[in-house]
Amino acid sequence: MRNRIAQLALLLLAAPAAAAPDPYVAFDHSSEALMSKAEAARILKAQVDDSQRARVRKLYPASKWGFVTQVEGGFTPDKICVVTARVMMVPRSMGGRLVFAPKESATTFAAQPGASVEQCRAVASDKLTEAARALLTSLIAP
Repeated sequence: MRNRIAQLALLLLAAPAAAAPDPYVAFDHSSEALMSKAEAARILKAQVDDSQRARVRKLYPASKWGFVTQVEGGFTPDKICVVTARVMMVPRSMGGRLVFAPKESATTFAAQPGASVEQCRAVASDKLTEAARALLTSLIAP
């Protein structure tokens, strides 16, 4: 009897891991001055894992698709923070690598005069979030 209870407990502990969807492969090609790779991955994961994005996972499985993120920009001589953020959905090859042949992409831009470095990084995060949300919305739009 104890053996059965132990087996049931192991099954229950393993169930959430088995039910978790495969993570998408993502590659970040951002300027370190504006966006760290970890921050870009966190922003993309938050958007993809949103409960309303379950349809994206069904239509575009992680085994066949991945994402490329890119945030570029900086300060002009006039001290204006300029940021561009792009998110692209790209196919995966047979080896699991991403192929740079975007199926869909979304790009956002922003300029903020008089911004500090921290404020410029915050603008970059907001623009990457906006680009990811726009891309995922376009993928599930009827």
